[in-house]
Order: sequence, then structure tokens, then C-alpha cells
Amino acid sequence: MYWLPKRLAAQYTTHNRIRNYAALRLRLYHSYKLAVNKLLEMEEISVKATGIVRRIDDLGRVVIPKEIRRTLRIRESDPLEIFTDHEGAIILKKYSPIGELGSFAKQYAESLSQVSGHLALIADRDQIIAAAGSNSKQVLGKSVSKALEEKMNSRETVCTSRSDKDYVSVTEDEAEEYQHEVIIPIITQGDVIGAVVLLSAKAGDEMNEVEMKLAQSAAGFLGKQMEQ
Repeated sequence: MYWLPKRLAAQYTTHNRIRNYAALRLRLYHSYKLAVNKLLEMEEISVKATGIVRRIDDLGRVVIPKEIRRTLRIRESDPLEIFTDHEGAIILKKYSPIGELGSFAKQYAESLSQVSGHLALIADRDQIIAAAGSNSKQVLGKSVSKALEEKMNSRETVCTSRSDKDYVSVTEDEAEEYQHEVIIPIITQGDVIGAVVLLSAKAGDEMNEVEMKLAQSAAGFLGKQMEQ
């Protein structure tokens, strides 16, 4: 006599589950659409029209205007990533090989700072991509200075103090006056892709062969990682 109410109760429970599941999927769908639209809005805001038009030659090449190359610090032989979007736009982005290391570079900088006791930086050819130690947040993400860029291009190793003529500022707008530094270029497959830098703000905390060896080992290891 009681089988009918039980069956109806089971059907009612199943119906509720289906309705709740459908409602959940609908909410997820709307959340997804909202997130996608937000990303598209961000992309539209971040893309800036230059008003410059260039024709493609018979070999499929197009010249990036000199003023844009200068502003974005795009040098001869620099690698560029190519992206396309849903509207048919072609986007070129500077490619940083060492930037691909991401969190690994950060962890390595932290280890290097702990071992050396100094501010440890890992830079690509354009900016500081990892930093650890005292005041590391002040330099993380900042553009490297022209002087440091020249040191990397010439593949020079530097171990000097601020009073020496070879001393270079690491970033364009160095917030703190560092007294001692070690700079070792990171080289992979014959190309310079960045540098390992150790900095100290203490006047009596001079860098020596120990810091040089640490930075050289770090640069060599990171260079090998990029070859794998």
C-alpha cells in the first residue's frame, strides 16, 4: 500500500536534483561568459592603436617601425612570439627565454640570496624577472638600465664597488644606492639571454671571489636549464 508514495517521493527527489544541476550549470555558464567578456575588455584596453600601416613584401616580411622598436627595446635578432585573436588580429610580443622559467627563477633567486646573504636578482635582457632579499620588491619587474644591457651584450663579468669606474646601476631608476655588485651574464647556446646579479647596500660588505663563484654557478645552471 505504500509503494506509490515512495516512488513519487523518489521521482520528486530526482526531479529536484536535475533542476538543481541545471540551475548550477546555468550559473556556471553565466559566470564563464562574464569572465570571458571581462578578459576581452581587458585585451581591448591593453591594445593601443599606433596609426602606422606597413605593407608585407613578396617574402612575407613586414618592418616594425624604428620608433616602436626603440620604445619597446626590440633589438636585431630578438625573438618575437606571434599571437592571433578571434577577430583576426596578429599580435607580436617580445619573447623572453629566461622568463619561461617563471616560479623556478624566483625559487632559485631565493636560494641564492639565502646562501650569499645579498640581494639576488635574475634579469632577462629587458627587466628584472626574479628578486629575493632585502628590498627585493623595489626592483622586481623594473627595466634594466642601458649600462647593464651593455654589460650583458659585451658578456662582461663585473665584481665592483660604487666607487669604481666599472660600477653600473642595475635598473633605470635605482631607488637605493647599492655599494657593491656582482654581474654575470646568462648564456645559452651562444646567446646572452639575461644576467645574475648580487647587490649589497652595506659599505663594508664587499663582494669577492665567493660571490663571483656563486653567481657564475647560478648563471651556468640557468643557461643549461634553457638548453634542455
